[in-house]
Amino acid sequence: MLSVPVILLAMIPVLQFEYWQWLSLTLAAPVIVWAAWPFHRAAWVNLRHGAATMDTLISLGTSAAFLWSLYALFLGTAGMPGMTHEFSFAIAPSDGAGNIYLEVAAGVTMFVLAGRYFEKRAKRTAGAALRALLEIGAKDVAVIRDGIEVRIPTAELRVGDHFVVRPGEKIATDGVVVSGMSAIDQSMITGEPVPVEVREGDAVTGATVNSGGRLVVRATRVGADTQLAQMARMVEDAQAGKAEVQRLADRISGVFVPIVIGIALVTLAAWLVLGFPASAAFTAAVAVLIIACPCALGLATPTALLVGTGRGAQLGILIKGPEVLESTRRVDTVVLDKTGTVTEGRMSVVSVIPEQGTDADELLRLAGAIEHASEHPIARAIASAARESAEADAQVARHAASEASDASIRATRTDLPPVETFQNLEGRGVTGVVEGRAVLVGRLSLLEDWSVHPSEEILAAKADAEAAGQTVVLVAWDGTARGMIVVADRIKPTSGEAVASLKTLGLMPILLTGDNEAAARHIAAQVGIDEVIAEVLPADKVAVVSRLQGEGRVVAMVGDGVNDAPALAQADLGMAMGTGTDAAIEASDITLVRGDLRAASDAIRLSRRTLRTIKGNLFWAFAYNTAAIPLAALGLLNPMLAGAAMAFSSVFVVGNSLRLRAFR
Repeated sequence: MLSVPVILLAMIPVLQFEYWQWLSLTLAAPVIVWAAWPFHRAAWVNLRHGAATMDTLISLGTSAAFLWSLYALFLGTAGMPGMTHEFSFAIAPSDGAGNIYLEVAAGVTMFVLAGRYFEKRAKRTAGAALRALLEIGAKDVAVIRDGIEVRIPTAELRVGDHFVVRPGEKIATDGVVVSGMSAIDQSMITGEPVPVEVREGDAVTGATVNSGGRLVVRATRVGADTQLAQMARMVEDAQAGKAEVQRLADRISGVFVPIVIGIALVTLAAWLVLGFPASAAFTAAVAVLIIACPCALGLATPTALLVGTGRGAQLGILIKGPEVLESTRRVDTVVLDKTGTVTEGRMSVVSVIPEQGTDADELLRLAGAIEHASEHPIARAIASAARESAEADAQVARHAASEASDASIRATRTDLPPVETFQNLEGRGVTGVVEGRAVLVGRLSLLEDWSVHPSEEILAAKADAEAAGQTVVLVAWDGTARGMIVVADRIKPTSGEAVASLKTLGLMPILLTGDNEAAARHIAAQVGIDEVIAEVLPADKVAVVSRLQGEGRVVAMVGDGVNDAPALAQADLGMAMGTGTDAAIEASDITLVRGDLRAASDAIRLSRRTLRTIKGNLFWAFAYNTAAIPLAALGLLNPMLAGAAMAFSSVFVVGNSLRLRAFR
């Protein structure tokens, strides 16, 4: 509000009424003294340490322009009624004491502060990752006191307390199962979709979900000692230890400022030695300091960042800050979490292998019918596949009916048949009666208990599937083995293409997983990854990233689970899948909204393009003003030339940044 009128008054002579210069001083003084105070304070701190940054350059330029304008107004002729700035770009000696440069000082301050504002707005919210981590835990818990269940806030839970966890509830804290059997969905913590069967004596982790039966758990760790809290601390430590990349503009300014000061001193000395009056010598020297401060310096990074991040948002790529861009330039290794990143992160039916004489569709239909009554993640995968198969069959039948005009076929049902006498045998499988047939679905031990033995072919196929890290469910009915259903976390269709794109960018992909080595290598081979780090505990992912960094690699990490959050924060560049948990997203530098791994290579390409644009902006921001330094040193600078350099550099920088909108 204060700066824009000052710039307009200085650049448009028709607006320059009789005492316009004093109005400019009134408007500009608060901007240069108060609004620019952070730059002046930072410049003073830098001076005490013998350093120079972008803040030093801004403080030096605005102070020189302001102090010279005060001199011209009070001791020179610039304060006289009717003084105007002629609209002339003529390169000719001008009366330094008759010119003011308040618009340069106010304009530079305004543009740099605007740039900093946009930059800050784009950066992450401090502590959000930690809040997201801590908020995923259970808020209250049913604790057993004197044989009675009492619901209390989780914060009041003590070590040794016994608490109840019903199906579908989160486990309140780390503990040991005292009674009951169930399947625990640990994907929130470990990222692995396969549930873990637990029974009396097994350890369980807070914030994981009880998928099956009722459990009574004895609390072993509470509050800050739990695994979840430890992971939050790891995120905090990683973020605190991640040094922010020094601003490119600061690095340039560290060299540019001493050179400019040197040129100003040489100019002053040269004019005095050549016999010119001190006022003329000081006019030329101060003019060098004024013109050297590029207004576009404050816009160079933020405008490119705004356009680049805006284009990224259209493509489903959210970039959180300018330091992220610097990291993408140097990255040479990309660590890919397996579950939810390379794979879909949920169980699905991979294949149905029937015994000789059994129909595969019938096998899946009956197994799906009985599994439909279970809440187990593997059961849900089988039931979902059975429904999809039934729907596909129904569509074929409806198409045939439309040709044959057969109403009975058009009425084909797509729902699964009902189950009678359903029984869930924790950790082993399920049994029930479907359409008058006694069906068993589960592990080999369940079938053997009923004296049912699969064929050698099925057992061999089962061994092969399990060696590849897949889960096998055997199916039998009416006392005879009927075949098996293979369930696994399916590879995303685009993962192979994504890995190839990352390699094209010069990055080495590494697959990181808690899965067993054989299963991990099977997945890696399918998508084209050569290096695999398997059987890694969730807490050890940070250590893996740190070890790679210790080997001199610059590491990007792509993940989606809570367990990935510390590693994402530790990595030089953290990229979270938008389909993942809030904690992972908050701890990352880039969020890939689509959940498609191909977006990782797009994100790196866009970031590198944005960084190149920033470098181009900085070059031109300095170039326009540097080109005018000789004019200032020769005493040929006038306010119009100074204002033109400011305007042209700003317009060029904005225009150059807008080219990022064409990124594909």
